[in-house]
Amino acid sequence: MPDPLNRIIGIDPGLKKTGYGVMDSDGVSTKHIASGVICPDASKPLGARLLFLSEQLAEIFQLYNPKHIAVEDVFMSINAKSSLMLGYARGICMCEAYKASPLTFTYSAKEVKLSVVGNGSADKNQVQYMVGIILNIRNKMEVDASDALAVGICHAHSYRAIACDSYAK
Repeated sequence: MPDPLNRIIGIDPGLKKTGYGVMDSDGVSTKHIASGVICPDASKPLGARLLFLSEQLAEIFQLYNPKHIAVEDVFMSINAKSSLMLGYARGICMCEAYKASPLTFTYSAKEVKLSVVGNGSADKNQVQYMVGIILNIRNKMEVDASDALAVGICHAHSYRAIACDSYAK
């Protein structure tokens, strides 16, 4: 039988707002531990904002000591500059994640929505609602935090299937 997942941190990267969600999961049941949003000061130079994001993520990973980290893939927008800026933030998220745990995984927005809502085209309100149901969170949470929790939930569901498949072989 595969080992339980234990601590998972989901990350929804962004340069303006990066959401994070911490949960414990055995692949069947998942418990919300913490969640929040990292907001670099938009008036600072790009390098300072990336450094702030890096430092904040390092603190979160050290505090919660995840076994697995799940990061959402970059969504390619029409605006090339926005995509590039998001890529910078995602790069910082990936580097800090790999420093904290070699068990770092990525999921597309469509995979996350499909896993949490059952619809790969679900809107943010639907994702937020289902995250609240799945994790029994009654308080209103920031969209970026609920998106990060959704990434973590997607990983809990996906990894269990991957682990079971590997174990069966």
